[in-house]
Amino acid sequence: MTASQALTRLQAHEMAARLRAGEVSSTELLEAHLASIAATDTAIHAWLAVDEELARVAANAADKRLVRARADGAEALAALPSMLGIPVGLKDLVIARGRQATAGSRILEGFTSPYDAHSVERLDAVGAVIVGKTNMDEFAMGSSTEHSGYGPTANPWDLSRVPGGSSGGSAAAVAAYHVPVAIGTDTGGSIRQPASLTGTVGIKPTYGRVSRYGIIAFASSLDQVGPLGRDVRDAALLLGAVAGYDERDSTSAPLEVPDFAGALPADDDKAAAALRGVRLGLPRQYFVEGMEPGVEARVREAVVALEDAGAEIIEVDMPHTDYGLATYYIVAPAEASANLARYDGIRFGHAVRDGDVLANYKSTRDQGFGPEVKRRLMLGTYALSAGYRDAYYIKAQKVRTLIKGDFDAAFEGVDALVAPVSPTVAFPLGERLDDPVAMYLVDACTLPVSVAGLPGLSVPAGLSDGLPVGLQLIGKAWDEARLLQLGRAYEAVTATARWRTLEPADLGRAADQATGAPTLGI
Repeated sequence: MTASQALTRLQAHEMAARLRAGEVSSTELLEAHLASIAATDTAIHAWLAVDEELARVAANAADKRLVRARADGAEALAALPSMLGIPVGLKDLVIARGRQATAGSRILEGFTSPYDAHSVERLDAVGAVIVGKTNMDEFAMGSSTEHSGYGPTANPWDLSRVPGGSSGGSAAAVAAYHVPVAIGTDTGGSIRQPASLTGTVGIKPTYGRVSRYGIIAFASSLDQVGPLGRDVRDAALLLGAVAGYDERDSTSAPLEVPDFAGALPADDDKAAAALRGVRLGLPRQYFVEGMEPGVEARVREAVVALEDAGAEIIEVDMPHTDYGLATYYIVAPAEASANLARYDGIRFGHAVRDGDVLANYKSTRDQGFGPEVKRRLMLGTYALSAGYRDAYYIKAQKVRTLIKGDFDAAFEGVDALVAPVSPTVAFPLGERLDDPVAMYLVDACTLPVSVAGLPGLSVPAGLSDGLPVGLQLIGKAWDEARLLQLGRAYEAVTATARWRTLEPADLGRAADQATGAPTLGI
């Protein structure tokens, strides 16, 4: 392994410590990660845009800030933001001034943002180095990153398989050592599920914890920004950087942001102590029909490890879980139908202008939207149409309340819930494109959490058939700090597991210039 590659293997919190000690510069970190992207991204296709010059300007500014702080002494160094000088990837629906923002769709091809999202403002304020924009399912509609208008992303563990979605580009970029951390969004599982499939850590915060200002909308009552990293401490660092109240977002919560990362011990023994006396609920309904035996085995082994470390495991009943999938696929497409009405070929993005206004509108949307977006728009428009709104959309919102009630009842007796993330490991590219229902079912364990607006954390829990399996921790509203402590504790009690020493198996093949870009295999 070269010195440059070794830098990319550092965790973000390790990079932060070395930056302060003067052992490495932000520019050196950036160049190492740019080299990693250049070496393997043709085969992985995690990135839609790598903004090298903008990133170099940010890294240089971070280095100057570090030099000044070192000159001013230890107190000045300690006061620096933890994310200063750290490379970060942005899912390509996060608006950033002067950068592209396609949301993975041809209808926004060529669009450059005139302003910054709240999360980008926060990252700039702490001196993070934004490397570029990652691939995603079009308008975040998908579970595999196969629905991108710019081609699919491959999983670094097996280039013939999906990385999950819709934040598959961000997850693959973190797993492949292109960046230590990245921003994703989670509407029905789109951070947690790709984290599970790529062996990374991802957290969906409570709805309202991170502002949605400057995030290209899919389903406004469900979308939430969150981090991906290679360990819990890194995810906590990035969450702390982007969370916080924003008056421009009416759903943003005016709550103080805890020091998520500062509360996580570096010492494994101290971290594991957080499990003693904790009551964890195990929902029986989350072991869904069709779950792969290897996935269930890894999750149940993780539960045993938690119990052995001092946690009390209590089986709980979540009777409305089975309605989560149907509820989500009424609410989310309905809201998408309203949000995506703005793409009309008149104001921005792709436009057809060879007929009258109505003809241009139809042609623009027909050419600009992919098949999955069209499918969901038709579903949503139907659910909101006259005569059906009460029967579908309003009823789904009522069931949504029942699902939230299941969580409220469970949390009366437990501190958090533990469950699978995905019922399967990463599946082959193209395998489920002709069967949308089979594709939707991969989110069965993540959707209820999103419908209820609660926080959920995915942490690696081993391998099945050589592919990563994720463990999901679900918390009460605004209880991200506890989830991160529990996730860090699980890392500690499994620290010596052999699977924790493994790198994604297909990185070598990805670095072979003879390996082509991923295809759907159909």
